[in-house]
Amino acid sequence: MTVSTRQYRPEDRQAFIDLNRDWIEEYFGALEESDREQLEELEASILDKGGRIIVAMLDDRVVGTGAILPPPHDPGDGRKWLEIVKMAAQKDLRGQGIGRAVMDALIAEGRSMEADAIWLETNAGLKAAIRLYERSGFRHLADAQLWPTAYARCNVQMVLDLSCDAPAQAGG
Repeated sequence: MTVSTRQYRPEDRQAFIDLNRDWIEEYFGALEESDREQLEELEASILDKGGRIIVAMLDDRVVGTGAILPPPHDPGDGRKWLEIVKMAAQKDLRGQGIGRAVMDALIAEGRSMEADAIWLETNAGLKAAIRLYERSGFRHLADAQLWPTAYARCNVQMVLDLSCDAPAQAGG
């Protein structure tokens, strides 16, 4: 199985929405209001805010997604932060490298956007996702470092420092 990644195109919109709706409903039962807003206003909530969307392709089908954009919280530490959101892989293809391909492409996007660090939030029950993030170099934030979140389900926050000499941390 060879998965490739590319930039989002308007024709990918429904696949992005469906893949994200599927995993959120599978693990958490329902979309939260923040999910609905982001998915219903996909372009405005990500692309128009200076973000980028990556899709993973297999046999001309979108089988994975993820986005990177400026975060809603500014830690005020003078660094350029980005946030990874809406990572998803087609259910029957999970564990096949789709998440890794999307993550690698998102980190590359972050570097091209001249970010100093990348932040994400997830849920402790999503063990495979957390392993992927850890293997990608993300480190867990301590309770005192947590950022405000719009999601009830998000109880884990992680950061990736893109500078080569500073430890991963989040300010304020």
